[in-house]
Amino acid sequence: MSTDVSRPAPPARSGAAAAVSWILTIGLNVVAPILTYNTLTEDHGWSEFAALLVSGAWPVLDTAIVVAWRRKFDEFALVTLVFLVITAIVSLAGAHSARALLIKDSGVTGLFGLLCLVTLATARPLMFYFGRKFATDGTPESTAWWNGLWQYEGFRTTMRRMTLVWGVAYVIEALVRIALAFVLSTSTMVTISPFMIYGTMGGLALWTARYAKRSQAEGERRAAEAAAEAEAEATVAQVAARTSGGSPAA
Repeated sequence: MSTDVSRPAPPARSGAAAAVSWILTIGLNVVAPILTYNTLTEDHGWSEFAALLVSGAWPVLDTAIVVAWRRKFDEFALVTLVFLVITAIVSLAGAHSARALLIKDSGVTGLFGLLCLVTLATARPLMFYFGRKFATDGTPESTAWWNGLWQYEGFRTTMRRMTLVWGVAYVIEALVRIALAFVLSTSTMVTISPFMIYGTMGGLALWTARYAKRSQAEGERRAAEAAAEAEAEATVAQVAARTSGGSPAA
């Protein structure tokens, strides 16, 4: 069985590419939807439902830009697109009210949490693909490096545990947002909802970084102990061999 101590180091990552990726993610998924909603409702007299539906187009653009930039439709983009389609379908179906749309939107993030939990029963959990999205810059070299880490038991355990925590956290976050949609105004929810989503993501990301670092350190410690034990056994065997070879014949 492979040990974590032999994990290859990641290839050099483009800092500019990573910065652009984060700027696009925050701008198109948080800032643009809020500005769009406020502009359409306050300056142009749109209904809350219509403005909320249009503001949801920005994440679609984010996905399209990423796919065009990297020229590859990876698993992360696929999951994002599936959820955007689900959001559009449930938004156009049923009651056309802003509150109903907010509740449905919260249900989508809850569905994401459930998807995390379901993928624990598959070959690779969802956080493996999300981790590859943010831990690499999308180049073939960095992608190959990330994929190669799956051979290590410690890495597999870490990915599965992260997926479990993210799944439970987003199910809880969705339930809280659904409850708030009934007690807060639509404009308030439009403002705080993205921050709840990305605040939860930020908290999970902070926990993930600390947990991953701690897990790697623990894996390296165990691997070092195993290597030291193997070296000691080899030394004992060498001493035994020399002693046996130096014994006088009977």
